[in-house]
Amino acid sequence: MANKQFDVVVIGGGPGGYVAAIRAAQLGLSTACIESESYADPKGEVRLGGTCLNVGCIPSKALLQSSELYEQASHSFVMHGISTTGVKMDVATMIKRKDNIVGQLTSGIKGLFKKNKVTLLPGHGKFIGQENDRWRIDVNGEVVEATHVVVATGSKARHLPGIPIDNKLICDNVGALSFDATPKRLGVIGAGVIGLELGSVWKRLGSEVTILEAMPDFLASADQAVAKEAWKTFTQKQGLNIQLGVKITKVETGKKGVSVEYEHGDETKTLQCDRLIVSVGRVPHTAGLGAENVGLELRPSGYINVDKNCRTNLPNVWAVGDVVPGPMLAHKSMEEGVMVAECIAGQKGHVNLDTVPWVIYTHPEIAWVGKTEQQLKNEGIEYRTGQIPFAANGRALGQGDTTGFVKMIACAKTDRILGVHIIGNNASELIAEAVVAMEFNASSEDIARICHAHPTLSEAMHEASLAVDKRALHF
Repeated sequence: MANKQFDVVVIGGGPGGYVAAIRAAQLGLSTACIESESYADPKGEVRLGGTCLNVGCIPSKALLQSSELYEQASHSFVMHGISTTGVKMDVATMIKRKDNIVGQLTSGIKGLFKKNKVTLLPGHGKFIGQENDRWRIDVNGEVVEATHVVVATGSKARHLPGIPIDNKLICDNVGALSFDATPKRLGVIGAGVIGLELGSVWKRLGSEVTILEAMPDFLASADQAVAKEAWKTFTQKQGLNIQLGVKITKVETGKKGVSVEYEHGDETKTLQCDRLIVSVGRVPHTAGLGAENVGLELRPSGYINVDKNCRTNLPNVWAVGDVVPGPMLAHKSMEEGVMVAECIAGQKGHVNLDTVPWVIYTHPEIAWVGKTEQQLKNEGIEYRTGQIPFAANGRALGQGDTTGFVKMIACAKTDRILGVHIIGNNASELIAEAVVAMEFNASSEDIARICHAHPTLSEAMHEASLAVDKRALHF
């Protein structure tokens, strides 16, 4: 029997993979997508959407929203004249809601595959070799052939040596999204995006949260002004116990939960907690891909080497998303998926890593795009800044949430926007205007001359652009 043949086969059905498959099919290419993960699907069927939709971006945002509403009902409604008594959180219902959202979105991708005539191949995809300019891929014992292959196998949670993950007492992102009750004491190793977001969820629901971070600086990749504001908010106002410059020496489980021994400065300390979340980053998932069978070039870190258009060292083999260098962000993966599909179809794809936005979905939210002030100082670039607090914004005052600010950085010589940094309510939405502006090389004056609706949070962006030229109108 002849092998199944396709123009494009995508290995991996996460954000980069499923988007690449859909776009390739839209462009008239016969396309298949291989996916092996079921993510504990009750029917045992493979689930599309990768880590993001199943055990990452989407479920964490669902829990963040539920916990934030609980926090508001418990503590913030009173400022609006709304009295509440006996507010309770049903964790099981919260988790069920999260699971329903995940199921809706992942099944929706299968519907999109059907709509766009993408063939789903359940199973593990592995390179076998090349024959007659077509790549041969094993999918659970069945061989399929493709002219082009897109590797989109994503990433997996980085684990620390000597700390066994059982996703019951000691959890990575998977277990941390499915607690059956609010732990009285929660420990978190890692003060990055995942650690802060999940720590925030359970803190709002009543946990005593201690976050242990190895780095000496808090949110070192963010602008220092944002990091300083975030530190003050998370530690002083919200009560997260964040300890920096920590070295973990021993983790043990017992009848009392989890014991974490660590060095902090000259002291050796022990953290006792009911559950522990390990969130120390992610690593590319390329094991079992069969790279050695075809000579696919990998870095020692596991990343696949690619050029600016995500071409690998092999003809007609591409790689996108978390398996290639660059930020491990779902939206970056999607953009690369579209670019690769369009390049395969003979079009000119485009991804500008300099205008990929970053978001941390804590409360307040943190979002930024472009250069930080400390980066520009290190590079010797002259710049001007404009910073406007949300305390000067009418909409923020009406919402009763004035934490944070918008900071815009522009080139001192050309006024071109070099970076925008936001901490505050809806920062994840507000950053989009900055991304558009920077993608089209806009200046702070360009934003200053755009009419922004009043009263809106977006006016803070407008005021920040005016502040670059020291002519803010409302602050």
